[in-house]
Amino acid sequence: MGILIAIVIFITYSKEISTLDEKLFDKMRICNFNLQCETFSINFADRGDFVTYKLYKKDGLQAYFPIPKSQNNLLVISLSQKEYQKKINEIKWSLFREFLFIVIVIIILSVFFSLYTLSPLRRSLHLTEEFIKDILHDFNTPLASLRLNSSMLKREIGENRKIIRMESNIENILSLQENLRCYLFDHEMQQETLALRAVIESSVDAIRKSYPNITYHIKIPQSIKFKTNPKAFRRIMDNLISNASKYNKQDGQVDIIYENSRLIVIDTGKGIKNTKKIFERFYKEQDRGIGVGLHIVKKLCDELNITIEVESEVGVGSWFSLYLL
Repeated sequence: MGILIAIVIFITYSKEISTLDEKLFDKMRICNFNLQCETFSINFADRGDFVTYKLYKKDGLQAYFPIPKSQNNLLVISLSQKEYQKKINEIKWSLFREFLFIVIVIIILSVFFSLYTLSPLRRSLHLTEEFIKDILHDFNTPLASLRLNSSMLKREIGENRKIIRMESNIENILSLQENLRCYLFDHEMQQETLALRAVIESSVDAIRKSYPNITYHIKIPQSIKFKTNPKAFRRIMDNLISNASKYNKQDGQVDIIYENSRLIVIDTGKGIKNTKKIFERFYKEQDRGIGVGLHIVKKLCDELNITIEVESEVGVGSWFSLYLL
């Protein structure tokens, strides 16, 4: 809208200048007859190549008129450059004030109509978010019941492949629930000092049950501690270690190493073809998963001021680096 208004103002400015020149030229012609020229200067010039009754624009305005009974001289009526520029400036300021007024009105109307049209959408999104939060809370009861009953069933009939598969599916639902909860809430305010190795060991122990064929190596000194939000950081590590296990090769391994304030998760899996898009929502290169895990990892890293980088080689594996400042 601003560009369109500027174009209209420019066209109007050009027309106003043309109108100004025509009015001044009309006054010069009148001055030629009565010689009563308060605004213009009167002088004489050799005829030369000048065309009479034509407006010249050079260092102001000049018009040449014939003198009766004179073949060699012309009457010159002129307006100085200073006076001409003064009239042009008046036009400029007038149009600028109009332009400014129109832009302000458009901005006010745009803001008003934007708020008016977007408020129902914003209200709907807020209701949807509240509904999702309520659903997340209501998930806890049936999931707790499922975990309790599977535990009781295991005690009654012992270890069973179907029970193990059911427990794994319950853990997957809990992981998705926690991913969604992390996506909806911010975590940068609540921070605690964590023992890094203990957090990693906890994540590995929870994931190891679902991937018994994967070997895990943790190379982190016991003394390493840092301050962050525990739930958000645990979710980051759960997702990274889970992905490293899920997309690993048969009898592969996952290494979690700490060196020079950098935590590295290395896997021997399939690798990533496009590392630039891996953190985009719903982007995935494999049939498994829904493509939100790494997007949530990036979101949480941004909230916790943790820089994350990824390197990968197809068929060799991937390296995720977290810079814990």
